[in-house]
Amino acid sequence: MIARLQGFADVLLAGERVALNLMQRLSATATLTNQFVRAIEGTKAAIYDTRQTTPGMRMLEKYAVMLGGGRSHRLGLDDGVVITANHIAVAGGIAAAVRNARERLGQLHKVEVQVSSEDEIKEALNGGADMILFDNPQLSNLTRLVSFAQDLSPGVSIECSGEITLENVRTYAETGVDLISVPALTSAPLMDVTFQIQAG
Repeated sequence: MIARLQGFADVLLAGERVALNLMQRLSATATLTNQFVRAIEGTKAAIYDTRQTTPGMRMLEKYAVMLGGGRSHRLGLDDGVVITANHIAVAGGIAAAVRNARERLGQLHKVEVQVSSEDEIKEALNGGADMILFDNPQLSNLTRLVSFAQDLSPGVSIECSGEITLENVRTYAETGVDLISVPALTSAPLMDVTFQIQAG
């Protein structure tokens, strides 16, 4: 039993569906997050959510992630900059993209760059990136790329994302990454929570 309520039947029934929807969704998010967190215990990595949340539910779902032991990534696009392959193509290279971001935002915002090779890592770090992101990386190459980045810049934060599952998350964590972002946390299958009325 999660909770017991007492009141008029019509009032309880009026709020039943909304309450159950919230409890089912948020309990699922917290529970799945906790499973991911426990799966990587003993590594230095942490589990993060993403901005992929249910419309109107972002703050609640991110709170559920925190209750499950996870951490919150950006709340919105204004919380930091993630430079992806599309941005790099438009800007004319990684260094130019980082420089443009710095000029527009100043030093208080972190700049993260999506990379996939040693050359891109070097260009991102030399350009002043605070974080690097591997999106859907091949596990066979990830440990080498993480070590390369850490050798170039020991303080850099390294994130990986993509097809992260409970079955493979520990393998990703053991490569030495700092952040593992999991979009699935906020789209977990609903928990089976029911509401039963007992006549008084």
